[in-house]
Amino acid sequence: MRALLALAVIAGSLAIALTTPVRLGLDLRGGTQITLETRSTPTTDADAAATDRTLEVLRGRIDALGVAEPTLVRSGDHRILVELPGVHDPKKAADVLGRTAQLTVHAVLGPARTADGATDPATDPATDPASAPAKERVLPDESGQPLRLRPADLTGRDVEGADARFDQQGGVGWHVAVDFSKTGQDKWRQVTARAACHPAGDPQRRVAIVLDNKIISSPQVDPSVPCGTGIPGGTTQITGSFDDTEARELALLISGGALPVPVETVEQRTIGATLGDAAIEAAAWAAGIGTALTALFIIAVYRLMGLLATAALACYALVSYAALAALGATLTLPGLAGFVLAIGMAVDANVLVFERAREEYAARSRPTPRSALTAGFRGALSAIADSNITTLIAAALLFAFASGPVRGFGITLAIGVLASMVSALVISRVLAEYAANRPAVFRRPRVTGIASTGWVRDRLLRRDPFLMRRPRRWLAVSAALAVMAASGILVRGLDFGIEFTGGRLIEYATSTSVDPDRARTALTDAGFPRAVVQSSGDTGLTVRAENLTNADEATVTETISDLGGETKKIRDELIGPSMGDELRRNALVALSLALGAQLLYLAVRFRWFFGTAAVVALAHDVVILIGAFAWLGKPIDGVFLAALLTVIGYSVNDSVVLFDRVRELLGRDRTTPLPRLTNRAILQTLPRTVNTGMGAALIITALAVLADDTLADFALALLIGLAVGTYSSVFTAASLTIELYPSGKASRPRPSRFTRRHSPSGQNAALSASEETPR
Repeated sequence: MRALLALAVIAGSLAIALTTPVRLGLDLRGGTQITLETRSTPTTDADAAATDRTLEVLRGRIDALGVAEPTLVRSGDHRILVELPGVHDPKKAADVLGRTAQLTVHAVLGPARTADGATDPATDPATDPASAPAKERVLPDESGQPLRLRPADLTGRDVEGADARFDQQGGVGWHVAVDFSKTGQDKWRQVTARAACHPAGDPQRRVAIVLDNKIISSPQVDPSVPCGTGIPGGTTQITGSFDDTEARELALLISGGALPVPVETVEQRTIGATLGDAAIEAAAWAAGIGTALTALFIIAVYRLMGLLATAALACYALVSYAALAALGATLTLPGLAGFVLAIGMAVDANVLVFERAREEYAARSRPTPRSALTAGFRGALSAIADSNITTLIAAALLFAFASGPVRGFGITLAIGVLASMVSALVISRVLAEYAANRPAVFRRPRVTGIASTGWVRDRLLRRDPFLMRRPRRWLAVSAALAVMAASGILVRGLDFGIEFTGGRLIEYATSTSVDPDRARTALTDAGFPRAVVQSSGDTGLTVRAENLTNADEATVTETISDLGGETKKIRDELIGPSMGDELRRNALVALSLALGAQLLYLAVRFRWFFGTAAVVALAHDVVILIGAFAWLGKPIDGVFLAALLTVIGYSVNDSVVLFDRVRELLGRDRTTPLPRLTNRAILQTLPRTVNTGMGAALIITALAVLADDTLADFALALLIGLAVGTYSSVFTAASLTIELYPSGKASRPRPSRFTRRHSPSGQNAALSASEETPR
C-alpha cells in the first residue's frame, strides 16, 4: 500500500511538472509590479465592492495594452496588485492605470474672466470626480485660453466605446471615434443642437470634451448643422494633434471607462530581465553543486541508505515543484532561495530515521537491517511530526497575517515541509525497506550504513562529556552573546530596506566602476543630500531616497551616467510610507503570533517549561542574527526576514528533536537527575545535529559563493543562524529547561502517542524503572 502511494505521488508529480510550468515572479523574469490603493471620495466609499469594480476596469485597460500574462488580484479591501511581465517603463504603466479617466462633455458658455485659467478647487475632480460634472467649471482649452463650461451634459457612462483611427484622405490624421449609448445619442444631439444656434466663431458654438480635468478637444459644431437640430447618430470624432500612440492611449482610457474611485500608487517595482536571469542561473548552480555535495556527504555517512535517501530527495524536489505548479503559486527570489535551501532541510528527517536505526541495530541481540529500519521509522516519527507541525503552524500564520515576500515565503515553506514528510516517511521508507529485504543486503548488513554507530557517536560514547554539569554557565554565555549583538543594534542601528521605510530604490549597472562616496557627493550637489548610495557587485550601484519623483529619478540617472559611463537601470522600486508601515507591522504581528503558537503547541505536546525554553532560545537566535547584521551594516529587508524565519525553523526543529529525546528518557527513568538525563539526550541526538547541519551548510555555502549580492546576504544570514541555532538548541534551550523544571513536584511529562515503549540501546536499557521523580 505504501509503495502504491509513493508511486502514485511520483507519477502525479511528474505529470504536473511536465504539463504545468511554475509561474515566476517579476524579480525572476523581469517586468513591473504596481500596488494600487483605492481612495474614498465624499460620494463613494472605497470598499471591497468598489475595489472589485476598479479591478475590472483596470483589467480592460491592461488587456488593451497587449501585455502578455498580466496578473491582477485584490489584496484586502483597498489594494490591487498588478504584475506586468516584460513592461520596463513604469511611468507609462502607472500613468495608464492610475488615471481616473473621468470623461465629460460640456457646452461652452464663453471665455472665462480669470487670467490664469485656474480650476476652482470646489469643482476639481481630483478632489471628487463624481461631483465635478454637476458644477460649472473653468478650464483652459488646447491653446491655453480659459473657458467657462456648463455642467456636464454627458459622462463616461454615456459612452459605449472608442477606437483610434487614421484618416489620411480626409486630412484628419489620427483621431478617436467615440460611440455613444442610446441615451448618450440623445444627450449628444441636444448639446450640439444648442451650440448650433450660435454664429460661427462664437465660443458658445464649441463643445468641450474633458478628460481628467483637461480639455482634450473643443471643436465647433459644423456650420452645416442647423439650429435646434444637432448632430445625429451615435458616433463623434475627437480630433487633435495626435500621433498613433496618443490616439490609442486616449481610446483605451475612454473605452475602458472611468474608475469608480480614485487610486494611488503605493508600491512600484521594476526588475530588469537580466537580473532575473542572473538570479535563476545563480540559484540553479547553487542547487546543483550544493545538492551534489550534500548527496556525497549523506552517501559517505550512510552508504546504501544514503544513496536511497538521495533518490528520495530528488523525488522531494519533484513533488515540491509539482505542488508549486498545481497551486499556481508564484516563485519569487526569496522563495527560490528557500526552495533550494529546503533540499538541505529535507535531509533532516532521513538522518533522524537512520540514526534511530543505528541505535536499534546496536541494541538488538539478533539485529537485521529491516527490523532496525522499521524501529527507526517508528522511533523518529514523534520528533518528525512535532518539528514539522510547529513549522507548519508558523507557515500558516505567516500566510494569514503577513504580506509581500514574507507571505510568499510562508507558502513555499508549507509546501516544502509537506513534501519533505512525503519524501522521508513514504518514498524513502519504501526504497529503504525494499533494499533491506534483498538477500545480498541481508548477508552484508554493513553496506546499509546502519550496522555501525558512526564516528561521531563512537567518539561521544568514549569520552562521555558531561555538558550539563553547570547549565547556568551556558545561560550566562548565551546572555553575553545576546547583549553583544543587541549593542550592535543600539550602536550601529538597523539599515531597514525600502520595504519597511518607504521611498524609492534604483539599482544601476554601469560600464565602469563608480566609487559610492564619489556618487554620494555628486548626488548631494545635484540636490539629493539624503540619498543612500551603496555598491552592488563590481560595477553596480544602488541609490535609495525618500520622495523621489520621476523627474528626480531622471536627474539621478543622469548623474550616475556622468560618473559610470553607459548606465542601465536594472531595478526600480517605489514603496509609499503607508505600505512600508503595513509591511513592517504585519511582519511583526505574524512573527509574534508564530512564536506564540509554537509556544502553545510545545506546551501542549511537552510541558510549559519545554515550550518556554524553546521560545526563549528562538528569541536568543533572532536577537543575535539581527545584531550581527547591524554590526556588519547589512540591510534588514524582505529577503533577510525570509532568512530569519528559516533560522527560526531550524532552531525549533533542533529543540523539538532534543526535547523529544528528553521526554522519552524521563518517561523511562525517574531516578537519574534531570541534568544527567538531558546530557544523555544531547549526546544521543548530537550525531543527527551534526549530520543535518553539514547537509544544510553545504547547500548554504554553495548559495553564498555562487549567488549574487541579494542571495549572498540571504546565505550569510542562514550560515550565522545555523551556527547560532545549533548552539542555542543544545545549550540555551537545554540549560533553561533544567533551570525551569519543577523539581519539587511530581511532574511526569506527558507521553507522546508516537513515543516507543521499549529501550532502543544498551546504554538506555540499564536505566532504572524506579518511581521517584528526577531532581
